[in-house]
Formats: sequence, structure tokens, C-alpha cells
Amino acid sequence: SQEADKPHRRKGEKKYSCDECRKNFTRAQHLKTHQLIHSGIKAYSCDLCGKSFSRAPYLKAHQLIHSGVKPYNCDLCGKSFTRPQHLKTHQLLHRGIKAYSCDLCGKSFSRAQYLKAHQLIHSAVKPYNCELCGKFFTQPGSLKTHQLIHSGIKPYSCELCGKSFTWAKTLKTHQLIHSGITAYSCDLCGKSFIQAEHLKTHQLIHSGIKPYSCELCGKSFTQPGGLKRHQLVHIGVKAYSCDQCGKAFAHSTYLQRHQVTHSGSKAYSCDFCGKTFHRIESRNVHLRSHTGHNVYFCDQCGKLFTRDVQLQQHIFTHNEERPYKCDLCDKTFKSPRYLRRHQKIHTRK
Repeated sequence: SQEADKPHRRKGEKKYSCDECRKNFTRAQHLKTHQLIHSGIKAYSCDLCGKSFSRAPYLKAHQLIHSGVKPYNCDLCGKSFTRPQHLKTHQLLHRGIKAYSCDLCGKSFSRAQYLKAHQLIHSAVKPYNCELCGKFFTQPGSLKTHQLIHSGIKPYSCELCGKSFTWAKTLKTHQLIHSGITAYSCDLCGKSFIQAEHLKTHQLIHSGIKPYSCELCGKSFTQPGGLKRHQLVHIGVKAYSCDQCGKAFAHSTYLQRHQVTHSGSKAYSCDFCGKTFHRIESRNVHLRSHTGHNVYFCDQCGKLFTRDVQLQQHIFTHNEERPYKCDLCDKTFKSPRYLRRHQKIHTRK
């Protein structure tokens, strides 16, 4: 029969192949839709932002971003998403599944595309460069995010202080300052931080580890940012200029420090002789002439100490949290030193 003469096609067989990329499809219509990617035709445009898409469903999915509607919620953390696939991908984080591992460093990822993007770091290939400053990036998304800096557009504003930010995530981080929540405390000195990464960075100070070294002079730093700022000294780049005298500086902080000299303000005074200074560092150097040794000061109240250990103990007094608890009577303390002193009461009984 004619039906018997037809070639038998197994269910799910991908017999339609793309000539451009060799990707296979089960249906001719799927191949046709896919080929629009290679043609570059994007006939569906968003009225709000002008972004174009090759298919109507892609435009429809994109428009949810502007609507603010996020109907798909994570039961575990409450985070919302515009598309079910995004929720599904997010849920892998809670399940701890990271099936894609890097052969070079062993780092694991929950999705194949995250691994692929990560592997570019090892290749050192950075094909996307900024036309304005020449900086290179491994991914187009990173370049796009970077270019917002040059545009000067800061669409995300803080309702409490009016400060504006280029990215929503930066605003979110900033808002923690107003909340007053410092949930991450250092076990060694009691200093508290808004974010876990800030605590992690701070703890390097206590470890004494400075893994980032300058190849030109050998100076070491605890953070890559510190090394990067230092390297500007060797390059000779001084992008920050004083409006009043034209003097240029490598860092904005140096410029700010210098501008105090024009203001005539001398806010830092010597407790011994009353001499005033523009900078707190200058005041502290001057104090050596009276004390004969280095001095340490508290950033929060200005109190001076002859030893660093005394300053570290004093810092606990500014911390409102009492994370150190006595196992015998449940009384809490701001520092481990106060806890140890208290525990002697129980041992004497």
C-alpha cells in the first residue's frame, strides 16, 4: 500500500537540520522559526524601550518586565519571576544541584550557560570592548552593563536620601544602610557589616594575608581593588583635578582630602597643645611628638589609644549587638573579653 511505502519516522526524530549551525528539529515549522535568528530579522518591537525580537512570544515575554508583574513565586524564599522558566532555574539554587563543573578549576554551576560563560575567564578571551574607554569584557551583557557608567544615567533613586544609582542591585545594597541592619559581625573585633562579603573582606585584615602584589614595586594588598588603585601611581594617570588650583590626583579620595586645604577648615585638634590640622592623619603624626609613640583612634568617636589592642576592645562599645552568651546563666555580652571576665564569677562559686 501507499501508506506502507512511506518511510517510517520514529517519534521525536529530528529530521530537519539548519544549514547554518547544524541544529536539528522534529518539525519543519520549528526549523523555519529558528532560521529567523540567522537572518537577523527582528520584526517585533517593544513600544516602551524599542527592543526588537524575532518572534511574537519573545516580545510578549519581554513586555512583562515593563508591567512589573511577576506571577511566579519561589515557595522557599519568596522571590518572584516574570517567567516560569526563570523560577525553575532559580529553584536549582535551593536544591544545591550544580551539575556542570569546570575542568580547569573545579568550580560548579547549576546551568550549562553559566559554565560556558565562566570558562571564558580561563581562556583570557575578551572579545567585547567598550569604544569609549577601551575596556574589554568576556560577555556582551557585561559590556552593556559597563556602558551605563558612561551614559551617566542613574534611574534608580533612594526614596530616603535621594541618592541615585546606575543599577537596581546597587540601590538595594545602599538601602541597607538606612535600615541600620548589620547582621554580619567579626568574631575577632566585633565590628558589624551590612553584607557578608564586606565582613569577608574585613577579616583579611586580621589574617594578615595580602595575596595581591604589584609586579612593579612588590607592594601587597588584601583586595584586588587596592592593587588596581595603587597601579595608577605607576601608570601616571591622574584623572581627578582640583577646580581651584588645578592639581591632579590618581584617586578621588586624594582629591577630596586635598580640597579641605582650600576650605580653610581644620577640624582635627591636638588634645595636648590645641594645634589644629586639616587631616586626621596629620594630627595623629603630630601626637607622637607628645606621646613618643604611635597612636590609634576610633573612627566612630575619635577617642585615642596608645595600643591597637586597646582600640579593638573599645570598638565593641559601639556595637549594639551582644553575641557572646554565657552557657551557665544565659547573660549576653558585647565582646569575648567581657564574657571571660563574667565567667570568673561562676568559677569562684
